[in-house]
Amino acid sequence: MPIIKCNCLEDYLGSLAPSPVASSGPRFFLICGEAFLVRGAFNRLTNFLLQDVNREFGLDLIEGSTTSMGDIIEQTTTFSFLLSQKVIAVKNAPLFLPGAASAEISYSKTDTALLSTLIEKGIPQKHTLVMTCSTLDKRKKIFKAIQTHGIIIDCTVSQGVRKADLDEQRGVLQEIAKNLLAASKKRMNAAAFNALLDQTGFNPELFAKNIEKLMAYTGTNPVIGLNDIRAVVIRDKKDPIFSLTNALLEKDAAKGLALLSSLFKEGFHPLQILKSLENQVRKLLMIKSFILSFSTSKAPQNFKRMNFNGFTQNMMPIILAYDEKTKKVMAERDDFLSPVNPSGKEKKKVVPTDLFLAPNPKSPYPVFLTFQKSENFSLDELKDAIIALGDLDYQLKSSPIDAIVSIENFIITICRKGGSSRATEN
Repeated sequence: MPIIKCNCLEDYLGSLAPSPVASSGPRFFLICGEAFLVRGAFNRLTNFLLQDVNREFGLDLIEGSTTSMGDIIEQTTTFSFLLSQKVIAVKNAPLFLPGAASAEISYSKTDTALLSTLIEKGIPQKHTLVMTCSTLDKRKKIFKAIQTHGIIIDCTVSQGVRKADLDEQRGVLQEIAKNLLAASKKRMNAAAFNALLDQTGFNPELFAKNIEKLMAYTGTNPVIGLNDIRAVVIRDKKDPIFSLTNALLEKDAAKGLALLSSLFKEGFHPLQILKSLENQVRKLLMIKSFILSFSTSKAPQNFKRMNFNGFTQNMMPIILAYDEKTKKVMAERDDFLSPVNPSGKEKKKVVPTDLFLAPNPKSPYPVFLTFQKSENFSLDELKDAIIALGDLDYQLKSSPIDAIVSIENFIITICRKGGSSRATEN
C-alpha cells in the first residue's frame, strides 16, 4: 500500500468513509516522524476510527517503550463484547531503534516476526492496531510487512540545511499556521511569519504554542503583525554553533555577540566554539584562494550578484573539478608517506571532506551561500583572523585568560565593517 504523507491524511480518510470498520479496510496503521505532526495525525485517525464509539471506552492506550510485544498482541486479539469498534494504540513503539535504555523495551527479531504475523492475518475484524514511532527504516523486514498489509502515515520532515530541506520545514510551519489561524479567522503577514520563524526555528510544537499565544494577545484584531511578535514571543530557539558562524559570515557583530552569550549559557566549552570559528575561517580562506586563482585566468566574479542557477551551471563544475584535483593530490601524498604493508593489502584511505570546497556535491546551495558571504572578507582579513585564532587557542590552553571576553574581541574585530574586499583585491 502507498505511504501517505501526513498533509494528505484527510483526503485518505475521506476515501474510506463512510465505513471505516469495513472488514476489507486496513487494520494496522503506523504513524512515524516529527512528534507534533505524529500527535496531530494520531488524533485525526483515531477520531475517524471511533466516530461511532465513545473514545474513552474504545481507545486502549499502550506505552510502547515499556510494554512487551506479547502484551501488545494479547490486547490486540482480545475481543470486546460491548464495543463495535476497538482501537489499540501503541505510542513510541521502538520498531526501528537499535537499542533502548535498561528500563525500556526493545524489539527482538522474534518480536518483529510476531508483529508481522499479527499484521498479516491475526488482527480481528473491527479491531485496529495503531503504532507511533519517531523514525522509519525502509531496510527492515518489518517495514515491508507493514507496507504490504497496513498503512504508513509519514510525518517525517527533513532536518538538513539544504535549500530543499529549509523549504520543506518552512512549508510545514506555514501549514500549521494556516490551520490554527483559520479556526479564529485571523491572518499573519509575511514579516510577522518570518520573525516568528526566526524566534523559534523549526520546532513545530513551540511554533504552534506561540501562534496560540498571539491569537489570544491580538484579541479582536484580525491581523497578527510584527509588533505582536516582538511583544509576545520570547526567543526560545536554541542557538547552535552554526548560527554563530553564520553571523560571522554576515559580519554581524551584534548578532554574533548575542549568539555567543547564548552558547556560553547553554554550557558550550570555549575551545569548542573556537574550533568552529577556526573551521569557518579556514573554509573562507580556501574559497578566497580558489577565487583569486580562478580570477587570474578568467574575469573576476561577483558572487553577490550571481543567482543560484548561474552558480550551479557555471561554477559548480569548476569547483567539483578542483575538489577532484585536491582528492587526487591528497591520495598521492598518502601513498607516498604510507609504510609498506607486509600483507600486500592496501587499506583505502578517506580524504577529509573539510579539504573540499563542496563536501556534499548533491547540495550546492550551502556552497553558493558561502561563496556569496566570502565577498565580505579580504584575503588579508582572513589571514589575520586565522593567526589570531591560533594565538587565542594557545592562550586559552596555557594561561588563565577570560575566554568570553577574548572570543568577543575576536568577533568584534573580524566583523568590523571595512571597504569592499573585491575593490581591495582587484
